[in-house]
Order: sequence, then C-alpha cells, then structure tokens
Amino acid sequence: MRPDIVVVGGGIVGCCVALELATRHRVKVVVLERAIPGAEASSAAAGILGAQVEAHELEGAPFDRDLFSFMIAARARHASLDVELVERVGFGTGYRPAGALKTTMGDVAALHAKYAFQKALARVAFLDGAEARQLEPALSAEVKAAVHFPDDGQVDPPLLLRALHQACVASGVELRSGAMVRGVRVEGQRARGVDLVDGVLEADRVVVAAGSWSSLVGNLPTGLRKVHPVRGQIVQVETRPPIVRGVVMGDRGYVLARADGRTLLGSTMEEVGHVKEVTAGGVHQVLTQALALLPALASAPISGTWSGFRPAAPRPILGATFVEGLYVATGHHRNGVLLAPESGRLLADLVVTGRCDRDLSAFSPIE
Repeated sequence: MRPDIVVVGGGIVGCCVALELATRHRVKVVVLERAIPGAEASSAAAGILGAQVEAHELEGAPFDRDLFSFMIAARARHASLDVELVERVGFGTGYRPAGALKTTMGDVAALHAKYAFQKALARVAFLDGAEARQLEPALSAEVKAAVHFPDDGQVDPPLLLRALHQACVASGVELRSGAMVRGVRVEGQRARGVDLVDGVLEADRVVVAAGSWSSLVGNLPTGLRKVHPVRGQIVQVETRPPIVRGVVMGDRGYVLARADGRTLLGSTMEEVGHVKEVTAGGVHQVLTQALALLPALASAPISGTWSGFRPAAPRPILGATFVEGLYVATGHHRNGVLLAPESGRLLADLVVTGRCDRDLSAFSPIE
C-alpha cells in the first residue's frame, strides 16, 4: 500500500515522528533505515534529560530562550511518554527524574554566573562542595561547588528505542531496515517520495530525520541548514550499588548510573567525520575525567565501550523546507534523546495540519 508519509531515518527522532503520525493523525507511515533502526546516535547516547544542565549563559552571547523553553517542554514530555509506552507495549523507557548535578573544581563564581538566570525560570540550587557531597557522597573532595537541577533526569536509550519500535509496529507503521535512500523525489517543487537504490517509494510527504547523515540525503534543496557528525565515545563500568543517584557532570565529562548498576562515563566531542571507532585516546580522556570526578570508580570493572555520532548544528533543525511536502527533523546535537518526543509531536502536527502549538521559526531548516 502506498504510504501517506515516508520518514527517512529510524532512530529515536524518526520513530517519535512516525508514532505521532500513526497514533494521533491516523496516517499510513513507512520508516526507512539504512542499517537497523537506532544503530547510530540513538543507541549510543547516554540518555541525559538535561534541559537545565545543558542550558547556560554564554559569555558575549544572548540567552537562547526559544531553545530553553523547547528543552523544558521536551523534558516534561518524557514522563508522559514513559506511561504511554508502558500502556502500549508493556514496558517503558527507563525514565528516572533523579536530578542532575553540575560540579566544578575550578572557578566557583563562573559556574554560578552561567546558571544564575535559571533561578527565575525553573528549580535550581547552588551548593558548596560539602553540600554537593551530601547529595552525592562519592564526589571527589576537590569539587568546590555545584549546581543542582532536581527536575533533570535520564532515560535508557536502547530501552526507549525498543519500546518505540514495538509501539510503531503495533500502530501500523512499517519499519524497513536496510533501505538505502538515494534522494528525495521532487516533481514540480513538491516532494513525491524517495528514490531508493532498488526502486522508488512514492508518498505525498517526506520527513528527513537521518541524524548526522541528514545533509547527505540526495536532492535536498539548496539553502538548507547543514548538520555534521560529532563523535562521542562512552565507557561503561559496573558499580553495585549505583555510585551516583542522578546525573553528575564535571567541568568536561559526566557520569550517570542506571538503576541496575551499569554506569556510563562520557563523553568525547570529536570532529572526525563518520569514523565510528573507540580509540585508546578517547577512552583515556573519558576515564581521566570520570576518575577525577568520582575517584571510587577506579576499582569498577569495565563492561563496555562504544561510540556514536551526534547530529551537530547550532540549533535543532525542525520544520518545513522550500519544497512543498518536505520536512526536516535533525540537528539535535547533544540533546537528541531529550528533544525527540516533543520534536515528533510538533513535526507530526505540522506535517498533517500545517501548524503546531510552538513557534518553530527559530529552528527552521532554511538558512
């Protein structure tokens, strides 16, 4: 059956778009994935819901209120999505609103200055080193101060992705793995589907949600904002009981623990193209940062390492293009998991009805 909408990309963003289209708008959707759904950034991500810890004042640059508001709304959406997926497929996302702690071993005044604006906008607390260690006892004695964001949290991305896949299939979405998209099919300045290496898939509308490969999809119109890959390497260790309660961020890296004791240490930020490797230097950097933050990790056994590509752009890219019926949902960079469910809701509304309840002009795909 000819689909109404084709989604290019089977990661968390693409699946969130597809699920919203199928469940709320009752349209026929096909999701195309070049490998297996979620094989890239979606499964490699740590799953930090850092709406506040990832938002801070930048010296010499205005505060991005549009993005901050978007991130706060997206964080709230995760709570309802977890409940929804449990109802639909019998299991959730690993959602844990256990808070986040941004620490420093250096300039306390600079840390305070970066986050002071949030006092008027959301819950936040400034702690000295002793207070921070009361919250997270394993913190290094070198930690001088911290900012606590009690409403931030985490999900488990592989679990989230499995739940999304099952919910999509149960809702009638067709997921195609190994589907190599050559480009968007455009006729008369209107999207008519996609060209595959083995044929054509016609549809009235196309959503490009291919992560860090989005800008490489063929036949996109000129004048669209670009994304590029930024590699991140993660080391997983085992700490039972969990060594930290919430997400703990240092001056450069982070540590978060799952409820079962899996503890993720991350992450590098590497401009290396689509070179998916775990390197000695990357692992050394991650471990050095994590051990400085939580010295007790030195005795934890390493149980895994991996890397993935963040789709990097100055701001998320979300909305309609010059071509009628062609939409883009990518460029979420470090906050892909956080923003995915809300991005899916907004874009699905825009694709089907031509409008949504948030002004997306700040995130337009058009340069």
